Amino acid sequence: MSQAETTARPGYLVKRAQQALRQACDEDLRPIGLSMSQYAVLRALADHPGASSAELARRCFVTRQSLRDVLGGLRTAGLVTVAEKASTGRARPVTLTRPGTAQLKAAEQVVFDAEERMLTGLSPTERRRLAELLRRCAENLDSA
Repeated sequence: MSQAETTARPGYLVKRAQQALRQACDEDLRPIGLSMSQYAVLRALADHPGASSAELARRCFVTRQSLRDVLGGLRTAGLVTVAEKASTGRARPVTLTRPGTAQLKAAEQVVFDAEERMLTGLSPTERRRLAELLRRCAENLDSA
């Protein structure tokens, strides 16, 4: 398979778009003191308050070790807290702090702006269709 054929494959293009979006978000989030990984954890916590580390790792598509590193930075910055004891079982709930919620709000606009740059030139119909196709691709692989 030639390089031209490889770079036209959907899997390659999805990964290229993901990497470009992540890089843009990391660069744009840096001035407010966050990385894309940290933003993802804050967003997941806002959507699922009190989630465990294991649940956050799944929702953020990272390993537990990677999440542990990200949580450490967020804890040091005072943006999240991790319960000292598990409420049930062994899982200790993680929660956003007030500063974490404020930081998330600022980061939301940064990520939204990066997504808008990514989608420049696409009509509202094309944007909806792209989201629908990507969702279907993910569901096809999830159910396999």
